[in-house]
Amino acid sequence: MEKWKGLLVNVTVEDLAPCKKLLRVEVESQEVDAAFDSMIKDFQKQASLPGFRPGKAPRDMVAKRYEKDIQDEVKRKLIPDAYRKAVDEKKLEVIGAPDIEEIQFGRGQALQFAATLETAPEFQLPDYKGLPAKRETTQVTDEDVEKAINLLRAKQTKFEKVDRPVQAGDVAVVNYTGTSEGKPLIEIAPTAKGLTEQKGFWINIEPGSFIPGFADQLIGAKAGDKRTVNVDFPADFVTPQLAGQKGVYEVEVVEVKEKVLPPLDEEFAKAYGAENLEKLRAGVRTDLENELNYKKNKSVRNQLIDELLRRVSFELPESAVVQETRNVVYDIVRENQQRGVPKDLIEQQKDAIYSAASDSAKNRVKVNFLFQRIAEKEDIKVSKEEVALRIQRLASIYQIPPEQFVKDLQKRDGIIEIYDQVATEKVLEFLQQHAVIEEVPPAPAAA
Repeated sequence: MEKWKGLLVNVTVEDLAPCKKLLRVEVESQEVDAAFDSMIKDFQKQASLPGFRPGKAPRDMVAKRYEKDIQDEVKRKLIPDAYRKAVDEKKLEVIGAPDIEEIQFGRGQALQFAATLETAPEFQLPDYKGLPAKRETTQVTDEDVEKAINLLRAKQTKFEKVDRPVQAGDVAVVNYTGTSEGKPLIEIAPTAKGLTEQKGFWINIEPGSFIPGFADQLIGAKAGDKRTVNVDFPADFVTPQLAGQKGVYEVEVVEVKEKVLPPLDEEFAKAYGAENLEKLRAGVRTDLENELNYKKNKSVRNQLIDELLRRVSFELPESAVVQETRNVVYDIVRENQQRGVPKDLIEQQKDAIYSAASDSAKNRVKVNFLFQRIAEKEDIKVSKEEVALRIQRLASIYQIPPEQFVKDLQKRDGIIEIYDQVATEKVLEFLQQHAVIEEVPPAPAAA
């Protein structure tokens, strides 16, 4: 660093667009010649030419023999050094790598180059203390605890074969084939093989199960019975070719199974690591309260972010928005794939996905710059210990040895991501501590 601080450079800056600048840099000719002289000496020390001992070849001979290599090394050294000196001199906060164009270079003349670069946005921090937010006074009720207990019971449901007609709440094991206007569904929707024909398919006899209206038409059927089931595929059906169409299914009931829940007793409690039902209910209540507090905090913090965004407007570096848009698109596509949305449907919606991702990305990038400025102003820092603790926690969640998790992070520069996550949380915590939070009654449940 000390070497380039002594470079004699002339620098001019032009604004090309918001957050985009053209940096023109000139390194004086004597600096260029000094760099050449120094590099020739370095080559001379290592050069091995015929008739001379290593390091003893004449300077002029070395300079001529390795002329191209010497030029490349001088350029490789001078341009980055001069660029850093120019950025430091103009106090620019650069985003990403610059696009450098060489204009003039050679012994006996000044080095001239231009660097097109993006910079962090310039803006006035809005008031960020005393941001308003509302927090609902929702509490965990006994009813909430019992609902959660019943969900735990449902996970241990047994399905017992019964010799009686299908009732609501049962499971019917069926074979079926589906058509629409007399054609197999697969001819209308090539990806709908599973909707066209299945054997041994389990259907919960509940409203909305499988295809709306399908399960209800099996009530009263017994094993061995055959039924024709008519359905209307919803307008927003996951397979677009069938959306809004009518379907006809020929269904054979193979078995009727009754759902049997485990009794609420000590054995059930022990299956979930509790000594008895009282301890199980207490543990479930604690979990629900932690989850509720997390949701309340998340809601408050989202309100604070929205309010902060409303209070300031500034242009964003294009490359940062493009990169973040890619990240958001990747997240949206991955989430849709995990939900089972077909690739062709995702492809059809790519324009809408990109538009939504672009808006979200702009807000994310804007928040990042705001949080960086707030952290600088309030001297909010992240320690190595905090980063290490977060890494250990994540390694535990993903069940990966911490050493291996660190190596995986280092391969993709993920340590910076962990640092940013911790820094973001600390800024959010600061904003929440200094916010004006109004306690409000819970919003009425949607009908």
